[in-house]
Amino acid sequence: MKAIILTACPSGMATSYLAARRLERAALRRGWEVEVELQGELGGGLRLSADAIAAADLVLVAASRTVDLSRFEGKRLYRDALEAALPNPDRFLDRAEFAADIWHDDGERETAAPVESGGSSGARSVVAVTACPTGVAHTFMAAEALAEAGRAMGLSIKVETQGSVGAQNKLEADEIEAADVVVLACDIDVDSARFAGKRIYRTSTGAALKKPRQTLEAALAEGAVESASATGGASRSTGQKKGVKERGVYKHLLTGVSFMLPMVVAGGLCIALSFVFGITAFEQEGTLAAALMQIGGGTAFALMVPVLAGYIAYSIADRPGIAPGMIGGMLASSLGAGFIGGIVAGFLAGYCALALVRWVKLPSSLESLKPILIVPLLASLVTGLAMIYVIGTPVAALLDALTAFLNSMGSTNAVLLGLLLGAMMCVDLGGPVNKASYTFGVGLLSTQTYAPMAAIMAAGMVPPIAMGIATLIARTKFAAAEREAGKASLVLGLCFVSEGAIPFAAKDPLRVLPLSIIGGAITGGLSMLFGITLMAPHGGLFVLLIPGAVNHALLYLVAILAGSLFTGILYALIKRRPDAVETTATAPTGAAVPSASH
Repeated sequence: MKAIILTACPSGMATSYLAARRLERAALRRGWEVEVELQGELGGGLRLSADAIAAADLVLVAASRTVDLSRFEGKRLYRDALEAALPNPDRFLDRAEFAADIWHDDGERETAAPVESGGSSGARSVVAVTACPTGVAHTFMAAEALAEAGRAMGLSIKVETQGSVGAQNKLEADEIEAADVVVLACDIDVDSARFAGKRIYRTSTGAALKKPRQTLEAALAEGAVESASATGGASRSTGQKKGVKERGVYKHLLTGVSFMLPMVVAGGLCIALSFVFGITAFEQEGTLAAALMQIGGGTAFALMVPVLAGYIAYSIADRPGIAPGMIGGMLASSLGAGFIGGIVAGFLAGYCALALVRWVKLPSSLESLKPILIVPLLASLVTGLAMIYVIGTPVAALLDALTAFLNSMGSTNAVLLGLLLGAMMCVDLGGPVNKASYTFGVGLLSTQTYAPMAAIMAAGMVPPIAMGIATLIARTKFAAAEREAGKASLVLGLCFVSEGAIPFAAKDPLRVLPLSIIGGAITGGLSMLFGITLMAPHGGLFVLLIPGAVNHALLYLVAILAGSLFTGILYALIKRRPDAVETTATAPTGAAVPSASH
């Protein structure tokens, strides 16, 4: 039998790809000849040819968004929701063979039938918020995974994303009120005051992306009401078991880094633009170069450390932590303690403010003074005095020693550092190790140390670019859906979104991850060897369009291309052919899919 598989999800990325993959494998096991098309809001993927449609005996449409079916006039066609295809693709094919009927176009755009249990009046309701430090990839991929898993479970679900462009798909007050549980899949701190009185379940974007169904099941079973604090924040429920990564130091640090990033990007690029007129042109008063340096170096970079410290403290103690945190961060900057001092000041101010909020008891008539007078004053005094008399000087000496070491490294030590940072960027594709390397590079920008950041961003682009290269040079080893995913991965890699390689790493981790780590290390080492510096911590290859952002643009491209070609070509060579023995791997949505490719 010749069959056509058409899948469509709102973003046209992970879920659509995985559903097509599972249906294709199930159809091939039955001996069917299969053509695949993926669609999404951002446009269609590989379009079916007229000859393929004419030759097809059966058309399978699994979609959770509207699709145009007019092309299939007169063909046997079966439609169902995308979520119905993921859990059991063989059952989906059985239903299709039995229930498919001749399609007659009525001139309207049709959509797949809803999941049988979804949308019913008795369905349980879930609202969710996703947010990652950079607000680019994990935020939206986790939201899509939760939404698709929720619909597959028959839940009424809406997910708000708090990404780099602000909140999207915002939750309304009546939707929050009607929800049975609130899922906060956030790697940074978000305002949870609007969820007061609701059952809340907290987790990370990584957990929501990789195990969305288990996350929702745990939320419905374990979500607990969090008691409101005197400041309008939330004290953490003791009923929820959360790790250090989700509720401790890691999350507070990433919150600070997330709010600091716009300062770093804007400041770094303004400094780079000032260099267009000459490296020392900013020294001439009244010139445009001097103005750009004042905006970037004199203002944006001056705010980096205070913002970092302030929002670390905010993550810990809510609003009462901002003032002492920023004061401590400004002192760290003025004392020369830099980003390390800012991190210390942020945690000191945050935990000091939190202790005052929890343990200082006042008469009810004076309670209103606590968040606006007592806590900021006392926490600022403790933090400020500690920074001036205890912490500032030794931390400044430590930072000076680190900066001097990095600036005086010989080529061998520089390459070793580049190898380490580059490998770390590719270990978990946006996970804790990746973020640790990235945070290190961003922090060093405040000390005018720009080489590690160049190595870090270059290495982070390697895995997704390499996967795109592999799908281009070994097309016969990849299914049509995988080739489309490879194109998306290539674009994401150029934008410095390492998560673009996640679909490939999830299916074939034993090949993809080791090769990516080696490729990232090669690129990081070459970047340090070439002495490349980068003024901005994000933007991918597009920062090359900013004059002065990268000092050796051509060599930078060589370093990125070397690691990407190494990983992409080797993966294309060692990837198993379609007739290889099948094994299973866990996909990002939590469904088991075969890892061999067709």
